[in-house]
Amino acid sequence: MSDRIMSASAALAEALHEEMARDETIFILGEDLTAHAGIFGQFKGIPEKFPGRILDTPISEACIAGCGVGSALTGMRPIVDFHFSDFVTCGMDEFCNQAAKIRYMFGGQVKLPMVVWCPDGAGLRAAAQHSQSLEAWFVHTPGLKVVVPSEAADVKGLMKASIRDDNPVMFFQHKRLFSKEGHVPADPEFIIPLGRAAVKREGRDVSLLTYGSGFFLCMTAAQELAKEGIEAEVVDLRTLSPLDMDTVAASVKKTFRAVIVHEACVTGGFGGELAARIQAELFDHLDAPVLRVGAKDVPIPFSPPMEDFVLPKPADVIQAVKAVCYR
Repeated sequence: MSDRIMSASAALAEALHEEMARDETIFILGEDLTAHAGIFGQFKGIPEKFPGRILDTPISEACIAGCGVGSALTGMRPIVDFHFSDFVTCGMDEFCNQAAKIRYMFGGQVKLPMVVWCPDGAGLRAAAQHSQSLEAWFVHTPGLKVVVPSEAADVKGLMKASIRDDNPVMFFQHKRLFSKEGHVPADPEFIIPLGRAAVKREGRDVSLLTYGSGFFLCMTAAQELAKEGIEAEVVDLRTLSPLDMDTVAASVKKTFRAVIVHEACVTGGFGGELAARIQAELFDHLDAPVLRVGAKDVPIPFSPPMEDFVLPKPADVIQAVKAVCYR
């Protein structure tokens, strides 16, 4: 089957249509879903095609999360829509104290197949309470899987894999990338297994390790660096937990240098964990320190010029690459 050009939002909707048609235990719950087909139009056509399986809830994130956990335990496969990833703070007990631990505490006798869909990221002038990148919080919680797609095909393939997984999955999709178009396979069984990274640009001089919106920063930076004779390899992690350390290691062993790029602020971000693993497991292959590029350690400002100043840019990636290459 040939690929089509479609937006990440359309790719998500197609994945949901295909999976809900395949499995009647899948349903979606969240706030204001039926009237507007989701806050980003990602549920277009679903209320009409699957009546009774997309449920509007009260404005209570703890209630939504608890409903998701309970229904997953009793045989359903819920997709919990959280509008903005910032709101997961209201469901932290349900996600981190309950969903993440139940299978372990009951010796694997139960399954908890739940996808928590969390649009995240900044750049839309939505200020500090609607612009965060919180994926590292959930990587720190054993029992949760954490997925962060970048391109439209990744959105579809990873969402289908997440729905079919028997564990709770936190699915972080950057709000600014919903309209971004890309090639998406038409195959209804197109699935990207969780825990498998992708080398999306070959290079010899430095490994750019990234995910989500950071992928596009790295691709832009790599094109500019190539004009100066520096060939950067771009590795899109796609899944942070489980992490495909084999692909990371193969890239670093080839280039001998690594720069980690994400939109979340640098302090406490996932880049710190990845840098520590590279240092511990690949130290003998490094010709320079592992550097990190991310947002500045401040709440996301509402002011457009200030928000642009806080967020990482291709120029920041280029600066970090030159620092490790010209060492």
